[in-house]
Amino acid sequence: MKRWTRVAAGAASVALLATGCAGTGGGGGTGDAETLTVWTMDGSLTDEHATALHAEFEEQTGVRVEHVVQQWNGVQDLLTTALASNNPPDVIELGNTQHPSFSAEGVLLDLTDWKDDLAGDQWLAGLAESAEYEGAVYGVPLLAANRVVAYRTDLFEQADVEPPTSWDEWITAIEALEETHGDSGEFQSLYLPGQSWYALLSMIWDNGGEIATESDGTWTGALDSPEARAGIEAYRELVETSDTSAAKDTDEAEPQQFEVFAGGEVAQMISVPWEVASAIEAAPELAENVSAFPIPSIDGGPAPVFLGGQNLAVPIGSDSPELAKTYLELFTSPEYQALIAENGAVPGASTDTSALDENPITAAMAEASAAGRAVPTSPNWAAVEVQNPIKEMLTAYLTDAASLEDASESASTALTDTLSG
Repeated sequence: MKRWTRVAAGAASVALLATGCAGTGGGGGTGDAETLTVWTMDGSLTDEHATALHAEFEEQTGVRVEHVVQQWNGVQDLLTTALASNNPPDVIELGNTQHPSFSAEGVLLDLTDWKDDLAGDQWLAGLAESAEYEGAVYGVPLLAANRVVAYRTDLFEQADVEPPTSWDEWITAIEALEETHGDSGEFQSLYLPGQSWYALLSMIWDNGGEIATESDGTWTGALDSPEARAGIEAYRELVETSDTSAAKDTDEAEPQQFEVFAGGEVAQMISVPWEVASAIEAAPELAENVSAFPIPSIDGGPAPVFLGGQNLAVPIGSDSPELAKTYLELFTSPEYQALIAENGAVPGASTDTSALDENPITAAMAEASAAGRAVPTSPNWAAVEVQNPIKEMLTAYLTDAASLEDASESASTALTDTLSG
């Protein structure tokens, strides 16, 4: 998952997932009972959170926490090396799309028997899914974020449009926005790049489709199913109804869509909260005119969304697994889960997201997170994102270089080959 660090708060941006205690690479478990080594990623825990958590752990156990904050750049190689060593950390943070490959490699401790003691009945389902492998649990949900539809309240009001709560209402709202503001050559009722495939997933899942399915350990691409194709067609409906000027062969990062939104002629974008904060930072006048709603479902209410996030795991080579369990028990307690929500993320081990209701952007995110989903938990998923056939499919279909049938069949075949590899 790409790290997100800020979220709009009232009239200004505030820190989200700020850097925790200072630290650099290296440092594994010491092998004694005086230190528990914990690796988290830059931006996951605030100073307040880490300090309070680690002080209470030390008071309870008499064991000091060696907290090392790692940077995202180069983290895959760092984790691979650490988990293969004889001296790994005792608790480690993993991105949810990274987790299945490490679970499959046998380098993580099976936590299935610990689940009940780690608030397992409170886990965010879409995030917990990424930590499960072959019926066992290899991690604890840490935090998550998901996409919402950020919108300009002033442009909606001028078009006499209310935030939609169903797919049909959303299409009607886009048409009304176009009718009211469309005379401006720069106006876009929805900025939607052709390869925004995380947004596409909501439409595929909402129509009952899947990216891929698994049977007896074998994954098969499923983008050519009637349900998935209905979701792909829905994506095209959004592109064509909004008459977006976004390129059909790039995603939301090329150019950064928050920069386009900040330009003042865009009514909506499908985004994570940090993009809203970045748009407000670039154009402070937007602060009082931006809100959000969940991506609407065809049945009404929020559509399923991809949950990007992180989990905590215990390396199988940890010298102190019972201390690691104690640490995770404390981490998943209501007090420390509340701190995650207070800092703008969806907590991974608590259903209490009330702290996110204070901000309309994070409130919409929390509402949608309950219907969150994970990408296929194949150990080979990371390879899919390198040569992403879903992006290629979208561009081919949206530009009429290929029919829906041909584009989705080609993408499904590529998914099957990669996930089975």
